[in-house]
Amino acid sequence: MSLFTKKDSFAHETHKAEKEVISSIIDIKMVIKGELSFEGKARIDGTVEGNISGEHLILSESGKIIGDIQVTSFVCHGIMEGNIKANLVTARKSCQIHGRIESNSLTVEPGAGLSGELKVASRELHLVNKDSINSTSASEKTAKG
Repeated sequence: MSLFTKKDSFAHETHKAEKEVISSIIDIKMVIKGELSFEGKARIDGTVEGNISGEHLILSESGKIIGDIQVTSFVCHGIMEGNIKANLVTARKSCQIHGRIESNSLTVEPGAGLSGELKVASRELHLVNKDSINSTSASEKTAKG
C-alpha cells in the first residue's frame, strides 16, 4: 500500500521541486556540447546541444536545448528541440517545445507552443478503439429500432 495516492504524489513531487535550491546554472553566454547529467535542481539560461539527465530542470526564456532530456521534473520557458521524459512537465507561455513528450503530469499554459507527440500516462485514461465504438453504435441502434 502506498503512502500517497497518485494525485498526492504529484503534489508532493511538485512541492519538492519548487522548494529545491538551484545548484547548477548554465549562463546565458555558455554553449555546452555533449551529454549532461546532474543531481538536484539545475537551470539553463544558455544553450545545451546534447542529451540531459537529472532531477529538476528549468529551461529559462533565454535557454535552448537541442537533444533529449530525461528528468524528474521539467519546467520550460525557452526553446526545446528533442524528446522529453519526465514525471512532471510544465510548459510556460513563452516556451516552444518541438518533439515527443512522455509524462505522468503535463501542464500547458495558454500561449505555450507544442509541436510533436504527447503521451501523458494516466490510470484513469481508457482508450477505446474505433471498431468497438462502431459496434456499440450499431447495437444501440438495433436495440432502439
